[in-house]
Amino acid sequence: MSMDEKELIRGLYRKYWLYMIDKDAEGLRSLMAGDYYLLHMTGLKQSAETFLRGLVDGTFNYYSAEHDSIDVEINGDRASMTGRSRVVAAVYGGRKSSWRLQGDFTLRKEEGVWSFTSSRASIY
Repeated sequence: MSMDEKELIRGLYRKYWLYMIDKDAEGLRSLMAGDYYLLHMTGLKQSAETFLRGLVDGTFNYYSAEHDSIDVEINGDRASMTGRSRVVAAVYGGRKSSWRLQGDFTLRKEEGVWSFTSSRASIY
């Protein structure tokens, strides 16, 4: 397994945040496997479509993301990635705040392409 594969996955995380900030639902969808789900800090589990709807309708608003670390482990056609980013966001009608968000992602490689299969949000 080359460092290139790990760097490619790190690039997906960076793209994920750019798409989140731009509210680019199609861009995000292109990074997600069909069975992708998100687990919020609250424990709420959401499908990709439900989450993307919330992003587009303003339930979730992201303004910036600075990445402190992006750690990747690859095991065959599966991978796990932990990204730690300082994010400015306003969610569920709250005011704009800074968060230290950790995203624990799982990925699957199908036909040579890595896609996110899940993510779990927490703070660090």
